[in-house]
Amino acid sequence: MLSPDGSCREAVANLLAFLAVQTHFPAATPNRFDPDTGPYCKARARLPEGLVSRLAKEMGRELHDRYPAGRLLGGRRVKIVDGTTVSMPDTPENQKAWPQPNTQKRGLGFPLTRLVVVMSMNCAAVLALAIGPYAGKRSGESTLFRTLLDSFEKGDVALADRYYASYWIISLLVARGVDSLFRQYQSRRVDFRVGRRLGRDDHVIQMIKPTQRPDWMDKAMYQQLPGELTVRETRVRVCQRGFRVKMLVLVTTLLDAQLYSKQELAETFRLRWHVELDLRTIKRTMKMDVLRCKTPEMVRKEIWMHLLAYNLIRTLMAEAARRECVEPRQISFAGTLQAVNAFAPAMELADEKDLPRLTEILLRIIACNRVGARPDRYEPRAVKRRPHPIALLMVPRKRAKRRLAKCGTAKC
Repeated sequence: MLSPDGSCREAVANLLAFLAVQTHFPAATPNRFDPDTGPYCKARARLPEGLVSRLAKEMGRELHDRYPAGRLLGGRRVKIVDGTTVSMPDTPENQKAWPQPNTQKRGLGFPLTRLVVVMSMNCAAVLALAIGPYAGKRSGESTLFRTLLDSFEKGDVALADRYYASYWIISLLVARGVDSLFRQYQSRRVDFRVGRRLGRDDHVIQMIKPTQRPDWMDKAMYQQLPGELTVRETRVRVCQRGFRVKMLVLVTTLLDAQLYSKQELAETFRLRWHVELDLRTIKRTMKMDVLRCKTPEMVRKEIWMHLLAYNLIRTLMAEAARRECVEPRQISFAGTLQAVNAFAPAMELADEKDLPRLTEILLRIIACNRVGARPDRYEPRAVKRRPHPIALLMVPRKRAKRRLAKCGTAKC
């Protein structure tokens, strides 16, 4: 998961190199240094999925407990929620579990799965994950998020975009003693002339429970939810040049304007962008955007192994930051990953007594890899480098191969 290549062949090659140095078998020893990846893949398949997911979540919780809060919102623990998607090989098993989008022609698309994560705002640890299909009934982010409510504790603050700003999600969080800070849903009418005024473009209103019960909720749960929710709405104007959004409305259950000022709410919501960067790190830097495994069980294990490796790297970053008295997010993830990959072979072969010294050097190097200070940075959502001019596959591969064998071209 940590290597740039990430293939089974590379993993076996690394193991063979380790054995070649640590043992004294001659190079001609039969089957001792067989590069066949079959045994490794079979052993990986036997690794229990529950073990990997439990380790990943335990590492995330341990790191979050060490760095639970920042300076905003009175030191409250803030957890960010967001969703993303990843694709995988086009196999019948994967297609059955996670069908490709309807916009893709059969035989030309790839299975797509939706992920919803809960992350620590302060240390960027992944605390919980839900995996589901990209399309179909009950496949949205809010449905997956409801399966993650147990990852929130009393006193937490849930931070998310407007997709989660519904009566149902806010009320379920309130029932657990969890506050929320969301961007208001775009279709909801906002009128600052009503409600209890707290300041300019800042008021407290009552959110009425919808009369129609959703399909996923039973009658008992519907009746237990309150008929009204007291929430606060505040309008924030964005003055930074180059920013795409110029104005947004926030909805929150943090009602006290003295404890939680409008400016502090805006500053906290701006940090929600961290989860976009963290997911980009997992998908691009750790290459999880396109998975390799060919069965749903192995795909889930591959995802959890990525998150376990990610949380381990974040733990090293947090330890290096603690020693230098800086925030964990001031350390570069890519720089840390490069340092770990560079030190791994040396530490595997080093004497046990020398490991503390090497670890100390590694942490110092990690601490030197800082994220550049780029306040109010903005960039166009476009790339300069052009892709290679390779023709797109417009028909299923088997059909294209038959055309190629018959006519010498796939377009006949």
